[in-house]
Amino acid sequence: MVHSEHNKSRGSSSFALIIFGALLLFLAPNINPDNPELGMLALIGGIVIGGIGFYLKFIRTRAKN
Repeated sequence: MVHSEHNKSRGSSSFALIIFGALLLFLAPNINPDNPELGMLALIGGIVIGGIGFYLKFIRTRAKN
């Protein structure tokens, strides 16, 4: 079918996960410096969310090809 390639999702949600993870990684620890536990949780969460987005965007697509 010719239009099946046209209607596929481009994977923009994985790029959004990378952006959200980076924002969480850099901005969240500075918002509330009085509570270091939340800052550490934000750092770990940013790394995890960004890592999932990176896997979905780059590694999984290479494995398919």
